[in-house]
Amino acid sequence: MSTRSERHTVPLSLLLKRELENERIERPEIVHGQASQSKKGEDFTLLKTECQRVVGDGISTYSVFGLFDGHNGSAAAIYSKENLLNNVLGAIPSDLNRDEWVAALPRALVAGFVKTDKDFQEQAQRSGTTVTFVIIEGWVITVASVGDSRCILEPAEGGIYYLSADHRLDCNEEERERITSSGGEVGRLNTGGGAEIGPLRCWPGGLCLSRSIGDMDVGEFIVPVPYVKQVKLSTAGGRLIISSDGVWDALTAETAFDCCREMPVDAAAAQIVKEALQAKGLRDDTTCIVIDILPQQKPVAPLPAPKKLGKGVFKSMFRRKSSESSSHVDKEYIEPDVMEELFEEGSAMLSERLDTKYPLCNMFRLFTCAVCQVEMKPGEGVSIHYGSSNPGRLRPWDGPFLCLSCQEKKEAMEGKRSSGDIVVEVTSHLSAISIF
Repeated sequence: MSTRSERHTVPLSLLLKRELENERIERPEIVHGQASQSKKGEDFTLLKTECQRVVGDGISTYSVFGLFDGHNGSAAAIYSKENLLNNVLGAIPSDLNRDEWVAALPRALVAGFVKTDKDFQEQAQRSGTTVTFVIIEGWVITVASVGDSRCILEPAEGGIYYLSADHRLDCNEEERERITSSGGEVGRLNTGGGAEIGPLRCWPGGLCLSRSIGDMDVGEFIVPVPYVKQVKLSTAGGRLIISSDGVWDALTAETAFDCCREMPVDAAAAQIVKEALQAKGLRDDTTCIVIDILPQQKPVAPLPAPKKLGKGVFKSMFRRKSSESSSHVDKEYIEPDVMEELFEEGSAMLSERLDTKYPLCNMFRLFTCAVCQVEMKPGEGVSIHYGSSNPGRLRPWDGPFLCLSCQEKKEAMEGKRSSGDIVVEVTSHLSAISIF
């Protein structure tokens, strides 16, 4: 047996230093700036850093950034700014740990977007809004988007990555096919005599976007189901740019990053807006948010110029870490990992977007609508798997469940039938669908 004097001891100061370094690596520093030029007064932003939630005996922090570009008025943009975050958080059980909470975000964002759209349309307002919504928890970035505002990322390793989808009909063939296969029409504005002008639009209504919140006057083909992407940055960090179409109608992603290289976030946002106005003039509301995600042990400094990417670098940057490499958390020095893609889903089908790999008992409250969170009595819920073509795996008595109103919306937006035809059929199947 070894004596006390032979045992290896570690000074308390070294232990505290290691703990501090691990915390710094685990939690980046987030700094942001914004700039805008108003034409219609329909752009709104949500900037919330250091949001807190209780996790076990501790507190976890996260940051939220949102850009809402309204059209046909500002009511939908204002309503979404004030209610979307609460609707997203309301779809996540309160007892999840940090990893479970991050994993639940994609489904919760879908539920929050659809609930916000449903609640707003009950106010009989005709305006609509695009939404680009970003939640940063540690090094994980989760982005949900409808419309044509964009969120782009430049990690410290180099390269530019789109974290949002563009739902403008002119440039999204998949969305055009979804609308036409569901019974809608896509075409340009006809001025008479056969002449067609302007961007492609969805008819009825004439909206040039295929997804938005609001727009109750343009039919069921315009859906609020967001494209969701989740990535984990390396501990070297990166820079995000979130901008409305006033920027992207004038600048490419490369130009946006290049024009603000080595600038702090406030100056960078202002420079991007300035470049857009110089290129196209003030034709639309033009808003930009710049966010730097930085290691805390380093001072806030501009990111270095990105290295040029060679063949295969894109795939290697998104490779998943092995479980073996992630288990060595007690090293004195933790090497920066590479950026990982954790989740991506762009389907407009609610049944796909609400499905989950995680146990239903942990993710859904049994008698609460998985979309709008309304309380339901036993037997009232309609399973999202009702009518599934694969009954062996997805059974109609398995949750999550939707209320009748959300089921109507789901069926209509997926083009299976008009919203007025579903109530009788669904009601006749309630007893068979109930889990009791």
